[in-house]
Amino acid sequence: QVQLVQSGGGLVQAGGSLRLSCTASGNIFSIDAMGWYRQAPGKQRELVATITSGGRINYADSVKGRFTVSRDNAKNTVYLQMNSLKPEDTAVYYCNSRIAPLSTRILYTYWGQGTQVTVSS
Repeated sequence: QVQLVQSGGGLVQAGGSLRLSCTASGNIFSIDAMGWYRQAPGKQRELVATITSGGRINYADSVKGRFTVSRDNAKNTVYLQMNSLKPEDTAVYYCNSRIAPLSTRILYTYWGQGTQVTVSS
């Protein structure tokens, strides 16, 4: 069974930094894109950043220059370094990945459990 397990997050003052991690585990054949989404209260879930297996990166305009996404393919882990945090970054952050389990070798979309990031002003 494949799962994504997140760590990190918490409460930080505006201008501060936080780092999120997300590790894929289970019987995995391959991992394609990995990334992060967020959902603020009363809003739809939105893309924050993604990184493909080849290292191609995409950021939401609102986080460009402040957030950095990276991955360690040997550890099946994706990271999100968040600097210069703003109150509007407050949201539940979800890890997302396209993973092919050994059993099917077909890519499916998986989500992490979510972690709260709160930025105080």
